[in-house]
Amino acid sequence: MANDSKSEKLRRLVGVQRQLERLAEFELSVSIARQAEVATSIDMTINAISSVDPIHKQFSKNYSDRLTRLFIKKQQLAAQQTMQEARVLKEKTKADRLQDRMKEAEILEERLMEDERMYDLVDLGLLMATPASSKLDDP
Repeated sequence: MANDSKSEKLRRLVGVQRQLERLAEFELSVSIARQAEVATSIDMTINAISSVDPIHKQFSKNYSDRLTRLFIKKQQLAAQQTMQEARVLKEKTKADRLQDRMKEAEILEERLMEDERMYDLVDLGLLMATPASSKLDDP
């Protein structure tokens, strides 16, 4: 792990960041599902309040209290959804930036490896051109 290149470290970070992004998206989907449940409950409560059935008339006060609580919960969930959407965007932006940095690091590492290969070829050429001993040059 100590010998890992910068691009490998960044690759792992990108993986972690993408996982955080997926987690944020999952939390957002749960929030949206809760909003749908609250909307369904609101519709059912409104239908019960507006019903002509005498049993519902007896519980009209309970229904109105429940409707008030549901509207408050709907507002809270809308605020929560806004925050979660911002978090998803933030996590995605972080992951994209890390991925860009990883690609730049890979390009830089490839250049460095290519430069090292060129230096090795030059060194090999110089070794072949020079005699093994300086005594060979003297008659």
